[in-house]
Amino acid sequence: MGFSCGIIGLPNSGKSTIFNALTSLCVAAQPYPFCTIEPNVGIVPVPDARLTNLARLVRPEKVTPTSIEFVDIAGLIKDAHKGEGLGNKFLGHIRAVDAIAHVVRCFKAENIPHVYDEIDPARDADVVETEIVISDLEIVEERLGKLERLAKVSKEKHGEEQRVLLTINETLSRGEFLNRDSFTPEEGELVRSFGLITAKPLFYVANIDEKDLAGPEPTCFQGLMEREGRPVVPICGRLEEELAALPPEEMGSFMELYDMKERGIENVIAAGYAILDLITFYTLVGKELRAWTIPKQTTAYAAAGKIHTDMQRGFIKAEVISYETFVQCGSEHAAREKGMVSIEGKEYIVKDGDILHIRFNV
Repeated sequence: MGFSCGIIGLPNSGKSTIFNALTSLCVAAQPYPFCTIEPNVGIVPVPDARLTNLARLVRPEKVTPTSIEFVDIAGLIKDAHKGEGLGNKFLGHIRAVDAIAHVVRCFKAENIPHVYDEIDPARDADVVETEIVISDLEIVEERLGKLERLAKVSKEKHGEEQRVLLTINETLSRGEFLNRDSFTPEEGELVRSFGLITAKPLFYVANIDEKDLAGPEPTCFQGLMEREGRPVVPICGRLEEELAALPPEEMGSFMELYDMKERGIENVIAAGYAILDLITFYTLVGKELRAWTIPKQTTAYAAAGKIHTDMQRGFIKAEVISYETFVQCGSEHAAREKGMVSIEGKEYIVKDGDILHIRFNV
């Protein structure tokens, strides 16, 4: 699996409630700040209609979905970068994840106090993200200072690193997150080595009132929609947590009662998966149908290593059937008979939905 999404936000924004709904774990979710101190971790299967369809056709004994790891990180507050509210520790937890789900409170509840007394999602997002920017800025400035000192006593050149750091410093000084697409692949490797939170992909989870589920988008989080084009997933965390605790046969009636067209929690999982630029491929080995997660632009050789190191070491070829072809033919055997299985080498770029059979010899 190996891909993780951190859940962040102000205290009492509903982070742990949403984490509970994601994982159906009994994680403390109480209305007081810093209920979560050590991060809670849950590995969550990614909803996959294609896997369901393939299982219906193949009827394997075992079906294994791909998954993504969600990490519930304690609430950040103003001056977290100075250590307020154990902020330095919490910021360190965020540096360890691959992507960020920023939970923003859009619901009112008298029994759950808001740290700023009133609901203002755009302001709340600013508070959390400003702390992240300042924290990263301190790291960048410290590294720049170290490079300046090294230049006086060492002949080793750090010109490229310094140039990239100065570009980052300029962006962070404007209070902005980094745009990963603005860096070359080589620069991107450097940026990742700095461990900056602002370099991670981020999407918003708007934690809304249950009354807003069936209506138009609540005005309270429209400001989030305008922030740097980041995805916004509306969800009622309280209802999703209650729904997750029900037996499967009762879920439909519960969703009908609240006019829930779909489970919002599945949209959170899908958004986390998509923002990481991940794709899914499938294998049919023996009696198991399995989904695998890889980044876009992964080669067949690297995908073989994801399955097993022996497959990568002894890679000969990859036999590939697209999902659409498999469904059209109805089986692997029928696809082979119709000559619709392609033979690919190490450099083949795996496509989303490919069904791979790796031929190898060790």
